[in-house]
Amino acid sequence: MTTPVIPVLREMRWWDIDSVLELERDLFPEDAWSRGMFWSELAHSRGPEATRRFVVAEEGERLVGYAGLASAGELADVQTIAVARDHWGTGLGSVLLTELLRAATAFECAEVMLECRIDNIRAQKLYERFGFEAIGFRRGYYQPGNVDALVMRLTTAPDSGSAAVSTSERGTEING
Repeated sequence: MTTPVIPVLREMRWWDIDSVLELERDLFPEDAWSRGMFWSELAHSRGPEATRRFVVAEEGERLVGYAGLASAGELADVQTIAVARDHWGTGLGSVLLTELLRAATAFECAEVMLECRIDNIRAQKLYERFGFEAIGFRRGYYQPGNVDALVMRLTTAPDSGSAAVSTSERGTEING
């Protein structure tokens, strides 16, 4: 019996873009990000003036997930979270989101926003477990399919001083 390999998180780098795009196209065929979009985000993720945090999850040599966050002042925005289909339900989405919330705290953000496809109930449940609340819609946000986005927000807990709310009281299982 072989021991399962646990995915390891690390900073996304330019040489990950091909693997990220492969996963991106599989998971989001209608509205996948382009190579240029990832390059642009990574250009803002390093150095003292960094405003982005992008990570990948590797299992051995295989990329099985990735996530990204952008910050501007006291506001952070979850840009993307993706988990390979064969890793749905393993808790990897929670691990990736936890890392983004840590980054939001490091960027000293008071709020974290995100858009989620209105038909992606699995992702919405994940965000709700972390304390995100639905605050509105963006009609036709995802193109070319003209799919609406649910806008969600996580506000810093007044006594914590951080956007990274403890996940100990929330489950980490993703129902896929």
